[in-house]
Order: sequence, then C-alpha cells, then structure tokens
Amino acid sequence: MDFALNAGVSARHLSYVETGKAQPSRNMLLRFADALDMPLQERNTLLTAAGFAPEYPEIALTALEHAGIRRAIDYILEQHEPYPAFVVDRHWNVQMANRGAERIGAFIMDGRPSAHRNIIHQVFDPDDMRAGVANWEELAGELIRHLHWAVAATPSDPVPRALLDEALAYPGVPPQWRTRDLDVPPSPLLTTVFRKNGRELRFFSTFTTFGFARDVNLEDQHIECCFPMDDVTAAFCRELRDASSAVQHRVEGLVSA
Repeated sequence: MDFALNAGVSARHLSYVETGKAQPSRNMLLRFADALDMPLQERNTLLTAAGFAPEYPEIALTALEHAGIRRAIDYILEQHEPYPAFVVDRHWNVQMANRGAERIGAFIMDGRPSAHRNIIHQVFDPDDMRAGVANWEELAGELIRHLHWAVAATPSDPVPRALLDEALAYPGVPPQWRTRDLDVPPSPLLTTVFRKNGRELRFFSTFTTFGFARDVNLEDQHIECCFPMDDVTAAFCRELRDASSAVQHRVEGLVSA
C-alpha cells in the first residue's frame, strides 16, 4: 500500500502488475523507479526487461558533452591540495587523484605503487595500504556495509557482489561481515587513521556526487575529499607538498642548466 501510494497507482493495479495480469506502461515503470529511488543503471535495466528502450544515456566523462564537468572535477581536486582527494566510480575504482593523494599513498607504501586501482582491494590486501591503516577494522567494516548496500540496490550489476566476495576472502575478515546488517546503514563519512614510521595521520572523508544527474556514468562518479582531523595531520600534508615542490624545483633547475 505504501509503495502504491508513493508511485501514484492503486494497490489493486500494482498487484496486477506484480502477478503479470497487467503490463505496465513505460511511464508507470519510471514512476515505480522514482518511488524506489533506483539508480539510473537499474532504471535502464528495468525498462529493457519490460521491452522498452533505455531512458538514460551512458556518456563517457572524456566526451565533449562532459567537458564542463571535467573542469569542475579538476578544480575541486586542485583546490583540495595539499590534502588527498580522488574520483571513484560506483565500483570503487580510482579514476583520478590529486597530488595530495599521490603523496600520502607514496608515504604509506614506502614509495611503491599500489598493486590495485580499486580502493576495496587496497584496503583489504595485507600487502597493500591495509598494512598502514591503524583503524582497519572500522574502515573495512564501513566499506563492507557500502558493498552490501550496493549489492541490494543494484541487483543487475554483478560487480558489487564480486567485490564483496573478494573482500570477504582476504585474511582476517570477521565472519559476521558476510551478513548484511539492516540496522546499520552505510555512513556518509569515512574515518581513516594511517600509522607509519612513528607518525599517525587522521582523516575523515566526505563524498560529493552530482545531483540531478541524468547520465549513468555521471551518476556513478563520486569525489572523495579527505580532510585532516588534527593539526599534526594538516602540517604533515603541507610538509609533503613543500618537500615535493623543492625536489621539483631542483629538477627543473638541473634541466635548465
């Protein structure tokens, strides 16, 4: 009854659609999708399953149509210096990163590049970033909640389920994480504490999305900005930036000479 009211149809007609006695129109399916707050990719899948053409395009961020969006993303990443910021897609693959993120990553990894482009694997792999995360169980548990939510929200997409299974297969994962906790929704904030070479760096992360997106790829992009939680972390980020700038200036001087 609640769903029928939200979708603007009678409970009787909704029941007929459920049982196959009635075939929903394209407009009705879109109303169902709005009532369920479905992601755009899932809306396209729903329409296609009902024999209709997809409603929402999938335009690559590199396309001319998104030139303004790319400039906005570049600006956000640059303005967040010297603190880490990066762009991830719905599967937690890093698409772009600012220099602050690269410097912190290099510090945690002792200058080695990560073996993964995916944040889930970076956090769960004991040979990757996980070794430097002091609050690993807190951070990893929050990511597991996000993955469980993605599995439920995007049933036509096999990648979240695969990522969840891969994360759970890593060593040291608590068995209770295999079950979705319906009482604890994913948090809009992530807290990460790095510990390396006697230093402790504390960040909280916010996620920026594009409101009113009408493109599948655009809706999938999230900008994660990491903010220092204390003066020590903020000062160290500035030190890394200054040291990197000094090295760059020396290199430029040698090239000029």
